Amino acid sequence: MPPADIRNLGDDLRAWSLVLPPASAFTHLTAAELYGWWLPSAPRHPVFVAMRRSDPRPRRPGLLVCRHPRSFGFTVCDGLRLTTPAETILAAARDLGVLDLVVLGDSALRLDQVTLTELQIAADRRRRGAPLLRQVIPLLDKRSESAWESIMRVLQRAAEIPVEPQYPVHTADGRFIARADFRVLGTRRLHEYDGADHRRAEVQDGDLRRDRSLLTEGWQRYGYTSRHLLNEAASIIRKADQLLGRQWDAARLCAWEDLLNTSMLRRPGRSRALDHWRRAQVEQESGQPEGYTTLQTAPH
Repeated sequence: MPPADIRNLGDDLRAWSLVLPPASAFTHLTAAELYGWWLPSAPRHPVFVAMRRSDPRPRRPGLLVCRHPRSFGFTVCDGLRLTTPAETILAAARDLGVLDLVVLGDSALRLDQVTLTELQIAADRRRRGAPLLRQVIPLLDKRSESAWESIMRVLQRAAEIPVEPQYPVHTADGRFIARADFRVLGTRRLHEYDGADHRRAEVQDGDLRRDRSLLTEGWQRYGYTSRHLLNEAASIIRKADQLLGRQWDAARLCAWEDLLNTSMLRRPGRSRALDHWRRAQVEQESGQPEGYTTLQTAPH
């Protein structure tokens, strides 16, 4: 049974469907939520709908219409039409940052709702959002087990920390100990994301036993929280530099900070998306002919 908030969203969208053309479909973050994906830390956003340009366009507060010059793929979920997962991610790429899109893409891949080939086909279209999607595809990994693990993986890539995700750790005689979030290649250091669930007593007891086994076998486990990733990346990168025997390079930290600032995790990224949505809704409600279209205006 889906969570109560998903059921309520479905009820809300069924009500919205009453004022939409039959060929329309929910898209962008609205569809992503119904698909059950991990979501970026987005502020309150409109209901996103895809529809053909030839269909009459409803003008309602809280509704943002993405107009397509041609038909688009869709699926039906619990009686609601949603754009296909690849189209949904491409639609979201118009407004989100790299980190946000990685979270969506990893989740969709993990659930086997989309393939990298389908995403590549979507990214090859002459569409708004396509250039960002092409940039994000090489960063995706269906092995990710949480949104923050995905974010941590991108931090390490931006900082040029070579890691292997979901690394199986065994004893010298081959007994399995643990599957670590990341192993720093060429070392015996493990990097892991520790979410709030690790604070529960029953989980913490198992974690401590696991940590003792890792220490016995000569592994170093470094656990990090979301606060570390957002506010203490310099320390993470510096410790990795010391481990790898390389000099500090501020460009590695700058690369990560740039990704944060263009994402929903920081105010500049949230403000950019909100401004875009507000402008699009004003244009839509004023009856401008194009409004929030899918057409790509920048060179492919």
